[in-house]
Amino acid sequence: MSDDFPAGTDPALLPAHVLAARIAARRLSPVEVVEALLARIARLDQRLHAFVEVYGADARLAAEGADRAIRSGHALGPLHGVPVALKDLVDVEGRITSGGSLAHRDRRSRTTATIVRRMVAQGMIVLGKTHTVEFAFGGWGTNAHLGTPWNPWDLTEARTPGGSSSGSGVAVAARMAPWAIGTDTGGSVRMPASFCGLTGLKVTTGRISTAGIMPLSASLDTPGPMGRSVVDVAWLYSVLQGPDPLDPNTRGIPTADPMPDLERGARGLRLARMPEAERAGVSTEMLEAYDRSLDTLADLGAEIVEVALPLRFADLMTASTLHMAEAYHVNGHLAEDPEAPLDPAVRKRILAGAGISALDYLRARDAQGRMKREMAAAMAGIDALLTPTTEHAAVPLDTLDQDRLPSRFTRFGNLLELCALALPNGFTPAGLPLSLQIVCKPYDEAMALRIGQAYQRATEWHCRVPAGL
Repeated sequence: MSDDFPAGTDPALLPAHVLAARIAARRLSPVEVVEALLARIARLDQRLHAFVEVYGADARLAAEGADRAIRSGHALGPLHGVPVALKDLVDVEGRITSGGSLAHRDRRSRTTATIVRRMVAQGMIVLGKTHTVEFAFGGWGTNAHLGTPWNPWDLTEARTPGGSSSGSGVAVAARMAPWAIGTDTGGSVRMPASFCGLTGLKVTTGRISTAGIMPLSASLDTPGPMGRSVVDVAWLYSVLQGPDPLDPNTRGIPTADPMPDLERGARGLRLARMPEAERAGVSTEMLEAYDRSLDTLADLGAEIVEVALPLRFADLMTASTLHMAEAYHVNGHLAEDPEAPLDPAVRKRILAGAGISALDYLRARDAQGRMKREMAAAMAGIDALLTPTTEHAAVPLDTLDQDRLPSRFTRFGNLLELCALALPNGFTPAGLPLSLQIVCKPYDEAMALRIGQAYQRATEWHCRVPAGL
């Protein structure tokens, strides 16, 4: 892990892995780090609206404790003293977790999510909760009642931050948090990573516990890390993942994944480009960045190959029976209540699941199994499938069509229980981030991270910072 930042750099601007190294070497105190981040939040968040609540007093106390522990030789691990932000779906005992909904504005958590317990056990410091689309049911990042975070890559016009993990994306992009937790049911880690210029990991179903996280679609929900680089995301992933007796989805999965070897490079790997027909509807800027990314990986020694896929990505946009039925199961009672203060677009999505019968649901399960087998056969001879993450860069909020979600290239990963990494691969002439998606076989997160690291070692797109902040 390199540290090319000069001494005296504002700690809020340092990547998470650099913070961790400097804290461990006692070159930087957790107290300094927390104070720098809280100061930046105080200066920027009234405009950017990333945080629902900032735990300033608790974060300062935790930083003081971490500082004493590290100085006395009692560090809990390599991430002791490094702060993190949580999406407002993740329970922390005694704190409000609203899921982005006014209907849950008084919902105080009775437990702490498994992933939070794991981070705190490593000495990490929770900064606060970040905004989400209501019930995490939307890809643009909007929230009609609690407010939409401002994408920091354009300070003149409000653009989509991506959803549903909108606040986490904005907080990390604006350097108000070194990394954050998101959740991904149809692309909700990867879409904000795309629109906000971040690296985001969508893990295989069951790789990271959902215990203590408000559900949207129990069979498709996957928590995941969002950071500024593959190195950062890999470190946080190594802490979050592993079986959990509180989450039945984690039973029977491979044992805990060790810290991935990020330095093996791309030489000798077989990476598939998306079929030519999938280029239709993708912006010229996104396609040009995608093609350059393939060339970069080829220059690094990967073999870029063609692959015949058993499905069209757009077809899976309508294959949402599981998602809608499970979302209605969780929140249908609120959507059916005309007095409940729900976002009209979210209410409409939830109510779409009202008429799905048990037979429809079971047939969708059968179809899911068949498509998983067909995709596994198609990917048998390749290490990863490469696509753009979204069809285009962030668009102005006042142009959004809430009936058309930006999850064309992401949703199939959840339905087929694959893992995927989104990472920056260019910018538009207007300075908006573009993004590459690396899709790998189930439980092959290490491969996605390996390929992403090879790409980021050869490029600098992930190093850019939004101007004017």
